Amino acid sequence: MTQPRGSAQQSAAASAALSGAVDLSAVKARAEASQPSSGTQGGGASAGGAAVVEVTEANFQAEVVDRSMRQLVLVDLWADWCEPCKQLSPVLEKLANESGGSWGLAKVDVDANPRISQLFGAQSLPTVVAIAAGQPVDAFSGVQQEPQLRQWIDSLVQAVQDRVSGGGQPVEEAEQEPEDPRFTEAETALEQGDFAAAEQAYQGILDSEPNNEQAKAALQQTRFAARAANVDASAVAAADSAPDDLDAQFAAADYEMARVDVEAAFTRLINAVRRSSGDERARVRDHLVELFELFDPADERVARARRELASALF
Repeated sequence: MTQPRGSAQQSAAASAALSGAVDLSAVKARAEASQPSSGTQGGGASAGGAAVVEVTEANFQAEVVDRSMRQLVLVDLWADWCEPCKQLSPVLEKLANESGGSWGLAKVDVDANPRISQLFGAQSLPTVVAIAAGQPVDAFSGVQQEPQLRQWIDSLVQAVQDRVSGGGQPVEEAEQEPEDPRFTEAETALEQGDFAAAEQAYQGILDSEPNNEQAKAALQQTRFAARAANVDASAVAAADSAPDDLDAQFAAADYEMARVDVEAAFTRLINAVRRSSGDERARVRDHLVELFELFDPADERVARARRELASALF
């Protein structure tokens, strides 16, 4: 079981959130664009500092970005179909209600708000991201026990207290590196849903810097996002009714991966490997490896799936 821990040992989802590529202003800007001039939809920042708040893109700015300038905010990424979420979320809510206002809990239904989940690079559920002064400071994935959660949260509240007083800016802001305009171009294209332009921008970076790991990872994510944008829930039923249709299996696996049902996507393609041979088997293997590359190589789900793939192949 993954434990809350420092950035050097975080899960793939947490590492993505803390890599410096997370720009909370992206959701903030979309929320502002969708608001009527008369006020904020979905509720503004809680006047009394409600301990637990349901967050959507509409109130993300107020309840996560702005609020994190005043206190630590934990973003709980969950889904109704996620059984581990049903174990973790009540514990987080209990601790938030007992916190005396020292921190707030922002609950995000990833099915209703997929862009927020994508923003944080969540690869599994539940994922919890700690935000202070408008920036992610720590994260974990999986179910945690109350004593470990309490200790983790208490340490974070102490660690960020100098960064979240009176709406101040991060104390290390002056030391942050300037944004790379090449990545900004690609990220802007992604925000606009122009996957082709984003892919071209990331590929341009790699053409001049073949070893740029950030660009490599972003290119893989972009290609996956472009595929996943074209499939919906019907893909799973179609694949289940036609197990030998490889294109149907690929579409269903992409849909499951986009819903953060990682093990289901891996299992589907490993079973397809077992049923196929020759060139068709190679196609399935290649698609599966592409999904592996969306994760940290040390992710235990990838390691387990690689072992199962090897067994299926040999």
